Amino acid sequence: MVVPQREESRDVPELDAAAVERWRTGGGLLIDLFAQAREAHGPVAAVRLGDRPTVVVSGAEAVRQVLAVRPDVYVKRSHRARVLVGDGVLSATGEAWQRQRRMLQAQFTGRGMRRYEQRIAAAARTTAARWDAYARTGELFDLGEEMRRFALDTVWRSLTGHALDDATDRELAAVPQVVAALPSLPADGASAQRAVAAELARIDAVAHRAVAAARDGGPGPEGPGLLRVLVEAADTHPEYTDRLIRDELVTLLLAGHETTATTLTWLHLLLDRRPGERARALAAGPEGSPERQRAIAALVHETLRLYPSAWILPRWAAADDVLDGYAVAAGTDIVVCPYLTHRDPELWDDPEEFAPSRFTVPGRRPAHPGGYFPFGVGPRACLGAQFALRETVALLELLLPAHAPRFRSVPERAAYGITVRPDGPTPAVLAG
Repeated sequence: MVVPQREESRDVPELDAAAVERWRTGGGLLIDLFAQAREAHGPVAAVRLGDRPTVVVSGAEAVRQVLAVRPDVYVKRSHRARVLVGDGVLSATGEAWQRQRRMLQAQFTGRGMRRYEQRIAAAARTTAARWDAYARTGELFDLGEEMRRFALDTVWRSLTGHALDDATDRELAAVPQVVAALPSLPADGASAQRAVAAELARIDAVAHRAVAAARDGGPGPEGPGLLRVLVEAADTHPEYTDRLIRDELVTLLLAGHETTATTLTWLHLLLDRRPGERARALAAGPEGSPERQRAIAALVHETLRLYPSAWILPRWAAADDVLDGYAVAAGTDIVVCPYLTHRDPELWDDPEEFAPSRFTVPGRRPAHPGGYFPFGVGPRACLGAQFALRETVALLELLLPAHAPRFRSVPERAAYGITVRPDGPTPAVLAG
């Protein structure tokens, strides 16, 4: 795994085999093992899960080196969700990834983002109206499911120009079903495909209809969507086959709603424990004011600190390198762990505490770019970061003043899959 490259470099320290065996026989979570490695050996440490050690990176400077400074050395080989997203931008590598990212980049920055403002607002109003009805009737509902519906409605409007209808919502429930199954799927790609064939068929049918409508029909009621951009790209970019357009559509569906829904669910659970933070955000300024928007954004950022959109970012060393003073050989597996970085007491005061003021009071968050990166950092940082932040704030501006959910029960644990999500249902009723 590690070889000296320079006189000043040293081997990456490795968690001892006995500790790994205790973790394995004790049925611990992978994050527990990574946390043990960090506690024992610091922000660059190795754990041996198979024949070769994996280097766990959680220190701010080492994070910056892997993700931002040397992305040509620490590369992305594939993605855990490849069985679902195929060759979409999330799993693409090399020149294909560069082309696909360039195609999508303009859609999520500056003027491109302004195209989606009205669609985000419409999805937020639809959810707020549904919550008003829950408050009137006292109906019990699952908050996590509500957040999933909102996030999916938002991305569906942005992709197609249509509001999410009930039938499409039911069919696209197959997306989180595949995501939940990913950790237990066979390693072989063909076997994995067969294991979730029924769910993939449902997703493919929705994608086929949406692509056909974008190609043959006029714009949706809210205007042309991002899917139309992909369809038109095929006229000048032959690589945009129907299959690649399908893969990009499913990638955007996955990335555009799974993480946002999870973040909003965690945020409400955190506010349930710390209701004073809701009151402080609303007291920051009047409705629609920049002050209130900043305070609500701070709630979102602090939630993302504790539960980042992706809790691990796997990479692979394509060449020998020295990482933060440690020699790393070509072929080494690297895992960057935002979850541990965001809870590092050397970077954050009281890191386990939910304290949104870290993002409003100067000096309360680390200045180092590798200290807070819920959407990644460097050339492979999430394209939709602005979109996700805007939609979460837009929804919360409507929900927080009107409703305070009361949970009938809350999940006791987190589940560590592609995202860190609450491991269980979140039944709630509404109180004004």
